Amino acid sequence: MTGVLLTEARIQTRVAALGEELRRAYPGDLHLVAVLNGACVFLADLMRAIPGDLSIDFLTVSSYGNGTTSSNAVRLLKDLTHSIEGRDVVLVEDIVDTGFTLSAMRDWLQQGNPHSLATVALLDKPTRRRVPVPVEFVGFTIEDRFVVGYGLDYAGRYRNLRHVAVLM
Repeated sequence: MTGVLLTEARIQTRVAALGEELRRAYPGDLHLVAVLNGACVFLADLMRAIPGDLSIDFLTVSSYGNGTTSSNAVRLLKDLTHSIEGRDVVLVEDIVDTGFTLSAMRDWLQQGNPHSLATVALLDKPTRRRVPVPVEFVGFTIEDRFVVGYGLDYAGRYRNLRHVAVLM
């Protein structure tokens, strides 16, 4: 692992701002859908930063396995528990890379007939994008590096770091 890319303080400041942005965009019935396991830390901080009432649910997908590159084969491992029909839904992602995973998840969620569907990502790597996919709310845009910490992992490790670091 190399040095810190994003400090804990910088992440917390941006997450607080994202929470305010989301509440302004969705003043009513907001439903957050987090992608496990990577987005769990981001979701916990983000939902506390959003004023007012909201609800949450989870999806689990797999596309990386234990490697550092996406396989582009996205598998749904855990579906939603609650209906999203007619609701304003924001998909909470830890990182958007090639776009394959996010595109598949957005397609799955659209089948639930939400009123609206947007994505908030802690990290975005637009230079790696192979599938055009909207990311309406972005915490940080980063270069093409494999990062860990703040929920992001390598083979299940490093999720507990309070910062984001580059893995070499």
